[in-house]
Amino acid sequence: MKQLLFCLVLLCPFFTFAQSNNSPSSYDPHEIAITGYLQTQYQRAQSEGISSFSGGDFSKNSKDRFMIRRGRLKIDRADKYSSIVFQIDATQNGVALMDAFIQLHQPDSKALLFTAGLFNRPFGHSIVYSSGYRDFPERARVFQTLMPRERDLGAMITFRPDNKMFHFLTAELAVINGSGYSARDYDSKKDIVGNLGFKFDSLANKKLHVGFGASFYKGSVRNDTENYYSHTATGFVKNTSPDNVGMNAKRNYLGGNLQLQYDNTFGSTLFKVEYVGGTQPGVASSSSISGPLASQSFATQPATDLYLRQFSGYYLWLSQRIAKSRFTALLAYDSYDPNTDVKDNEIGVLNSNTTAGDIKFNTLGYGMTCQINGRMKLTVYNEHVVNDHTLLPGYIDDLKDDVFTMRLQYRW
Repeated sequence: MKQLLFCLVLLCPFFTFAQSNNSPSSYDPHEIAITGYLQTQYQRAQSEGISSFSGGDFSKNSKDRFMIRRGRLKIDRADKYSSIVFQIDATQNGVALMDAFIQLHQPDSKALLFTAGLFNRPFGHSIVYSSGYRDFPERARVFQTLMPRERDLGAMITFRPDNKMFHFLTAELAVINGSGYSARDYDSKKDIVGNLGFKFDSLANKKLHVGFGASFYKGSVRNDTENYYSHTATGFVKNTSPDNVGMNAKRNYLGGNLQLQYDNTFGSTLFKVEYVGGTQPGVASSSSISGPLASQSFATQPATDLYLRQFSGYYLWLSQRIAKSRFTALLAYDSYDPNTDVKDNEIGVLNSNTTAGDIKFNTLGYGMTCQINGRMKLTVYNEHVVNDHTLLPGYIDDLKDDVFTMRLQYRW
């Protein structure tokens, strides 16, 4: 029995595409259920004090550290009409609320779900996929920038037909604040997020599994000054008017994703790709806002002039379980271009109004995981981060910001 349980846990990331955070541990009626996971890790950066999307920035005089990356404790309950989920994250930075939502459904069907509270935005694949099951240490830079910590406050409707003929379909539509998981909404506008997903299991004699989908995000960011900067072919132009105070700048995204898994004699091969593009209001980088954070979504009212940028980003993830062993090889590549209207050699040109917030970053990641037993997993991973060369001081050459991670995870 123990061997069977170990095999199921070992194979779990390969035979399922949807380890969703927006659900209880089980919809079967139960009293209090407690689940969670702990990720403790050692990291070494290429240089001290770097800005990093691998667990956060390094301290000014440090290039290596021990840290608790995630310490999740999830409590849920379900009955025939409803379920409730409450999850916290406890790390060296303190205790934070991660999930707190109620779900309602018909007693004899889960085809239609109504969710209200704090939950993952229903956008794409990687946002709602649990970090406790993901092979790769972190989500791609583009999603950490657009949707920090993944959650938001609002209400959502989910539809997945009970009919086996259409059970491959999942449709989700949510109305949210847009300011993220840890902040009160700073304006009266609400954002709309939608996702349409398809999943086909057990194709090609049960060896092939396919999932794909498309998502949209339609929102806005309030401008609090008389100025904003709109993009041109070579930079930004300043727009000034008293009417610009209170203007709502568009925050619109479109995304698509694909997951392919093939079970073969070499083990199991899992390939995931996801793309997102659109309009992202940001600010200029400054002494208090580092370049990569200048295009990050806001939790509070931005105090400086808005910069309206067209962006694009994607990731490619490849996981290869090595035969029937405990080991899985990892290879990843992701790219985030916060301003697709300018080229690298145009950033920093005099009077272009471009800043470090317009620089494109690409990341190559590679590593290995070892499923020690049914609950513990060891991950060894290295990220090689490359930024475009620009005319800006400090970004003329590639930054020395690679990161090595060794992580031990325990899940219960």
